[in-house]
Amino acid sequence: MSIVTRVARPPQKPLLVFDGDCQFCRRWIHRWEQATGELVEYAPFQSARVMEQFPEVARERFEQAVHLVEPNGEVYRGAEAAFRALACRMPWPLWIYRQVPGAAPVGEFAYQLVARHRDLFSVLTRLFWGRHVEEPAYFLARWLFVRLLGIVYGIAFLSLWSQIIGLVGADGIMPAEQTMRIVEGHTTNTGLARFRAAPTLCWFSTSDSFLNAQCAAGVGLSLLVIAGVAPAPCLFLLWVIYLSLTTVGHVFLEFQWDSLLLETGLLAVFVAPLRLWPKLKREAAPSTLGLWLLRWLLFRLMFASGYLKLASGDPTWRNLTALEFHYETQPLPTWLGWYAHQLPEWVQQASCAAMFGVELIVPFFIFLPRARLMACGLFVLLQLGIALTGNYTFFNLLSVVLCVPLLDDAALARFFPQFLQQRANEAHAWSRATSRGLARRARRGIVAVVAVAVLSISLMEMGGVFAARVPWPSPMINLFRWAAPLRSVNSYGLFRVMTTWRPEIIIEGSRDGMTWQAYEFRDKPGDLKRRPGFVAPHQPRLDWQMWFAALGSYRDNPWFVNCCVRLLQGSPEVLALLEHTPFPDAPPKYIRALLYEYHFTTLADRRADGAWWRREFKGLYCPPFSLGQ
Repeated sequence: MSIVTRVARPPQKPLLVFDGDCQFCRRWIHRWEQATGELVEYAPFQSARVMEQFPEVARERFEQAVHLVEPNGEVYRGAEAAFRALACRMPWPLWIYRQVPGAAPVGEFAYQLVARHRDLFSVLTRLFWGRHVEEPAYFLARWLFVRLLGIVYGIAFLSLWSQIIGLVGADGIMPAEQTMRIVEGHTTNTGLARFRAAPTLCWFSTSDSFLNAQCAAGVGLSLLVIAGVAPAPCLFLLWVIYLSLTTVGHVFLEFQWDSLLLETGLLAVFVAPLRLWPKLKREAAPSTLGLWLLRWLLFRLMFASGYLKLASGDPTWRNLTALEFHYETQPLPTWLGWYAHQLPEWVQQASCAAMFGVELIVPFFIFLPRARLMACGLFVLLQLGIALTGNYTFFNLLSVVLCVPLLDDAALARFFPQFLQQRANEAHAWSRATSRGLARRARRGIVAVVAVAVLSISLMEMGGVFAARVPWPSPMINLFRWAAPLRSVNSYGLFRVMTTWRPEIIIEGSRDGMTWQAYEFRDKPGDLKRRPGFVAPHQPRLDWQMWFAALGSYRDNPWFVNCCVRLLQGSPEVLALLEHTPFPDAPPKYIRALLYEYHFTTLADRRADGAWWRREFKGLYCPPFSLGQ
């Protein structure tokens, strides 16, 4: 402790004395007044009260630094005075100042640096915070974020519900029952311990009805979240059910947006209101730490996506030609993607450079108060461009939802009706008056523990992104391994290597082994004259997997062989995943798969024959076989 002096007439509660003529000081004192409320008083040293009540402190000292006068008469100055004043709301800065070796001199040096250059830091404050530095509120932001996330969950569950039986049902491509038998054979855990090894409700049942019930429950809980009923408990249950289905979903639920939804959904539990029927005007303030965890997730998502493109060494990203291939070779293009592919080379390169700017530079704006608004707008524009030219399921919408925590209530107010703005203001005032309750302190403690775990695991994930060899402590490694089955802290990075050609698998059936007829998928390219459509935010998961399978071999994709077997068996559940079967009455005797290379047509070609695609036969993908073989 560095007590400057003692006063004979101390105040009844802590009093922070500042320079009332300093514009920089006035701005930040106003922010501190909001943070400390009635627990701390503030007064400029120019006031008659200060000079009369505390003659023990010379005016020159007041001019040089802020001073905190405690009720016991002790007086502190500089950084320690500031940390002590704020300790009633944020005790950790004072703890660091007093307990961490070297923190006190560093803190005082930083304080003196700012004090000697107040005009410069006043300009920087205007630059990064704007005209106002008041503590932002996030009641409207949370209201919007939670409900939009409920919509994303609803879309994800509805989309999956429409195809889950064909994918992992009893007569589906990769039955959940077989998956669970394999998992059971690889774990020695019993009872509840099994759920940590394979966190899925399918330990209870793998029947089609139970799979449908999980999807139905997900849709129902999503509606409750959208309606504002028990948001935090419902979001937790949504996370549990989606994790359950991804665990047994095999390759069909291993996409990055499935992982992103799990991570976003888990973090949202610690931001959403806890009450069963919360009223906006009586809600506790969103957890600041929870909001920062969501922002950290958005930073990792965006920055890693840009960095990995360059780190992969792919020449198309490094020479900015990737978009000359992307629109044509992405899994499910849209018809706008066809038009984007026709744009001149310089436009493609400029678009690629702009994309790198958004993914590599703009993520750092997340950490700057005023710049967050710009980051939000640029992220949303990027996601809109991606969504217009390609079908990326609910990924684009989910990425936009993650941008909402960048906005405070002041930025969102103009988009909300007056009565919601008023309730948010009332909630802000009520929350500040009741912020020291036991339940809220307990929740802050829980969020702090979660934050430590998430940051530890995500730093290890980021270390992998940068290929850094870090000697992580054993506790962090153990935590990483323990949390891995939960799939809720992940690394990201879409299209780190650009696919420069488009192989397509065409599955054909035959009754006699001589005449072959093609199966038509709902959304992936097949018929050359069928216009690429918009199917997002729905994800036709079989169509997506066909894109990945075409890049490899059928031997590396056992699910593909299983799919062909189901077609030979005439499985109604699998046939329902397709657009057209050439064998409506009875399944074929033989099946095979051909490989073609697809390209977009040019404007002239499409005017001539109406085709959106042209293709070149490359050979057999899978040789003919029948059930008897």
